[in-house]
Amino acid sequence: MIILVYAIIRIRGSSGLDPKVEKVLDLLRLRRNFVAVLYAENLNGLKNMLIEGQSAITWGEVNKETLAELIKRRGRIVGDKPITDQVVKEKLGLNGIEELADKIIKEEIHYNKLEEKGIKPFFRLHPPSGGFDLSIKRLYPKGELGYRGKAINDLILKMA
Repeated sequence: MIILVYAIIRIRGSSGLDPKVEKVLDLLRLRRNFVAVLYAENLNGLKNMLIEGQSAITWGEVNKETLAELIKRRGRIVGDKPITDQVVKEKLGLNGIEELADKIIKEEIHYNKLEEKGIKPFFRLHPPSGGFDLSIKRLYPKGELGYRGKAINDLILKMA
């Protein structure tokens, strides 16, 4: 069985959004623009939540290299301090960020459940450098919203 971890990014603000979509975004911890979260694909109800919220988010399968880069650049612990190899060793007992990324991809660790260890379960991103390529009001591939598969990795690197 192939294990997938979805990176989900909120692209649109709350103006004019359906209250159901707002609720889904809140449940996914996407409370503001350009915030990313990581969830395992097999999480109960996740697919339905993604479909319900696709008018404001984009998602796809993140790879190990992009995930390690995302944690290095944008990962934070409580107190808004960056996640370093030292922090990972102290709080999780792992060898570093690369090993953490590997365990998240293999679903041995769920990133959204590291909050009790003092690691924030979301990533605050920048708007993409160079801007979005397409409309943020249309679904992928004609726009930026919805499921984009492996192309999410390029977007994450533009935003990290």
